[in-house]
Amino acid sequence: VAPTVYLHFCLFVCFLIMFTPGWLAQLRYSVQEEKERGTLVANIAEDLGLDVTKLHARRFQTVPSSRTPYLEVNVENGALLVGARTDREEICRQSAQQQQPCLLHLEVFLENPLELFRVEVEVLDINDNAPAFPSSDIVVEITESATPGTRFPLESAADPDVGTNALSNYAITANEYFKLDVQTQGDGNLFAELVLEKPLDRERQAVHRYVLTAVDGGQPQRTGTALLVVRVLDSNDNAPVFDQPVYTVNLREDSAPGTLVIQLNATDVDEGTNGEVVYSLSSHNLPSVQQLFAVDARSGRVEVAGAVDYEESNTHQIYVQARDMGPNAVPAHCKVLVKVVDVNDNAPEVSFSTVSEAVSESSAPGTVVAMLSVSDKDSGENGQVSCELLGDDAAPFKLKPSFRNYYTVVTDGQLDREVADSYTLTVVARDGGTPPLSTSKSVRVRVSDENDNAPRFTQPAYDVHVSENNVPGAYIYAVSALDPDLGANARVTYAIEEREIQGMSVLTYVSVNSDNGYLYALRSFDYEQIREFSFIVSARDSGDERQLADNATVRVVVVDQNDNVPSIIAPAAQNGTALERLPRTAEPGYLVTRVIATDADDGENARLSYSIIHGNELGMFRMDWRTGELRTARRVVSKKRPYELLVEVRDHGQPPLSASATISVVLVDAVAGGGTLDLTLILIVALGSVSFVFLLAMIVLAVRCRKDKKLGARSCLARGVGAGARRSRKKKKLSKSDIMLVQSAAGQGGNVHAQVPVEESGSFGARHLHRSAQNYCYQVCLTPESASTELMFLKPGGGTDGAVGATDLFSNCTEECKALGHSDRCWMPSFVPGDGRQGGDYRSNLHVPGMDAVPDTEVQAGVSPGMLGDDRSFSTFGKDNIHSGRTATDPPSARPAPAHQQSDPKQSGSTAYGHLLPNRGSPGLYTSKQYIRTIFNDGNHRGSSTESSGTLLFL
Repeated sequence: VAPTVYLHFCLFVCFLIMFTPGWLAQLRYSVQEEKERGTLVANIAEDLGLDVTKLHARRFQTVPSSRTPYLEVNVENGALLVGARTDREEICRQSAQQQQPCLLHLEVFLENPLELFRVEVEVLDINDNAPAFPSSDIVVEITESATPGTRFPLESAADPDVGTNALSNYAITANEYFKLDVQTQGDGNLFAELVLEKPLDRERQAVHRYVLTAVDGGQPQRTGTALLVVRVLDSNDNAPVFDQPVYTVNLREDSAPGTLVIQLNATDVDEGTNGEVVYSLSSHNLPSVQQLFAVDARSGRVEVAGAVDYEESNTHQIYVQARDMGPNAVPAHCKVLVKVVDVNDNAPEVSFSTVSEAVSESSAPGTVVAMLSVSDKDSGENGQVSCELLGDDAAPFKLKPSFRNYYTVVTDGQLDREVADSYTLTVVARDGGTPPLSTSKSVRVRVSDENDNAPRFTQPAYDVHVSENNVPGAYIYAVSALDPDLGANARVTYAIEEREIQGMSVLTYVSVNSDNGYLYALRSFDYEQIREFSFIVSARDSGDERQLADNATVRVVVVDQNDNVPSIIAPAAQNGTALERLPRTAEPGYLVTRVIATDADDGENARLSYSIIHGNELGMFRMDWRTGELRTARRVVSKKRPYELLVEVRDHGQPPLSASATISVVLVDAVAGGGTLDLTLILIVALGSVSFVFLLAMIVLAVRCRKDKKLGARSCLARGVGAGARRSRKKKKLSKSDIMLVQSAAGQGGNVHAQVPVEESGSFGARHLHRSAQNYCYQVCLTPESASTELMFLKPGGGTDGAVGATDLFSNCTEECKALGHSDRCWMPSFVPGDGRQGGDYRSNLHVPGMDAVPDTEVQAGVSPGMLGDDRSFSTFGKDNIHSGRTATDPPSARPAPAHQQSDPKQSGSTAYGHLLPNRGSPGLYTSKQYIRTIFNDGNHRGSSTESSGTLLFL
């Protein structure tokens, strides 16, 4: 590829560059078609004498409106390259038809200072196309009466190449009848006519066949062929004749379809059908002509059929043929040359090649502000364009013609940014048509300031709130600094000044985008570790001569997020459950426990609420949602299983987080060390008072019993029996005050050697205790009212104490008894019959004299009052477990006697025998000097001041 730069034009360009900076220069190059992409055409910078190293700084680039895909410019080195495969016939189809150069236009410019250059690249043709006929067979019909010299037009071949590569000649196979006459049309195209040289004889040869060849002028030559068929027809005396062989007409380009182009006329002197003429377009017309025009077959009227446009083609050649309707008609031909008349139907076009973003207020007059070009597709005066600049009266700008249809807008005075920071300029282009058409286009020009102002932050300090657990690299804020200057003087660069935060560089915490001031977090912040920190951001402009800066303080406040679950620290849990004890007698509002929880978060995220979410279906408890205190809501309902409460602690974050714990509330008789101080003191005083009263009663009873110690057991019993004999045998229930056990008078006796096994039952469990069968003798004193009442004896049971003293309770014992102390009624042992079944009440365990004895009553016979041991202190039934007894080594004599050896109490005279369980702490014989009132649940009898006595012996 060889660049073609005209010498005189280069000199002119150099003159413009050297003496008139900012004026437009033009370069012209050429490149052959069919070159591959990237092929070097020329180097614009070198041809213009520009410093290649300064192209980037001066922002060398192409004008966007002039860009074409077939050309590229390397803005770094100024090289002009082929942008795509170039096919001249495709790029410049119209130019090829009109044999005109195929030109590609490109405009490049430099911004600082502004210079505009026009580049034209001609695409050179190569002989890459061969001539071609419209069809492979060309048929010509000639009457045998045709005279030598008659001409017959042939269809033309087409070759899209131009210049020497275009169609240059036609040839025909050598023969004696015909020759070719090649002629040139007005547009430069060639066409051939077949000329008859010798008369034809149909009878001798009806058809002639020849090869028609079209040859171009390229190197090497390319050819195209078609078969020429000449048919000889019978004689038709006369052929139609046009008034003239060539017609020339003018046609306005704005002519509508149907507009008359020309009225043709052809005459035939024959008569009838031989003289009737029809018209048609010749087959060798160009396709564009057949689309734009039409001819009426009968009248010969040629009309416009399409849209005629002067800008596309200013001339058209129409070939019309006429033939008569007779047999063997010979057609006649004529040519109509249509010249398209230009109409002012296109307004001028204004295109700004480049516009400076800003003009410094210090710019000298004549500084180029913008460059523009004007054009008009019309011709003549319709295409002549004039321009003017409109704007404010005080606008210091003017329009200056540069080259051909290019203009520059330059300053025409001193600019003052403080007076006006921008101007709106309007360019008006007007053509010379009648009436004239015009176009206007506006551009806004800003005036830049010198770098005399420092950037200023919108505020001296910024408070940035960032939620903890942020994603590293997340945008957190944007600081902004404004500079009243323009351009580079107003372009601000942001930076963070170095400092340390908790021993680490602040640049490991945050970063700033130097261009826009966007702040980003470089790490995920944790509110529990760092709550706030500060740093300084600087803003610096980009002035060339000097740079000015400003600072601002940024305080980053880490906002707490609800990322910590509440932690329950009290009550302490074991195996996931906290155990709390609750007295059965607890009043409503009793404090069971207090749930204490912490939350590592802050604010609402750490404000906790407490609630019971499960296990409080009966509403026995309530929890203060603020303090976490768990209290009873009403009196506790006794139940065997503990209350299992699921307590939840929930914070007030969004979304809220919660923790739960299970509290097992166990009902107990008393809480050791639990409850409030007042309740403990009350219980101590109550227990102390009851104990004192009980001890005092025991002392009084012991003193009274000692007074009657002189009475013998037998006389006591005899008096009881005698008194009973004098009474009627009427049976009645005994009341609580009717019977008292009184210790007998001095009965001396030793230990009984026989061992009596005692089997205890009921709630005491089921075990055998082997105990020394010691005798206990007490007086039974009856009031006179009850003297006739038979004494009822307890039936001995067969059970033993349980493992726990609390299981020795009688069924009448209540929770209050257990907590505050037990009476004899509470600790009355229950007995189970020998068959293991529990009786309905205590009466089933009694034996009344005069009734049949119960077989399983366990009484030791033959025991006298003298067998009683020494006096011992009295112990209430059933309050303690019995630990004394026989072991496996006890002798056989300690085993139970057979049933037949046991005697009924009534057979022992005035002495009755039964079992008295000794205290576990004092094994051996127990007697009492106190009156022990035997409690029977009978409200019909009350105690009397007069007493009678008998003897009751317990084993």
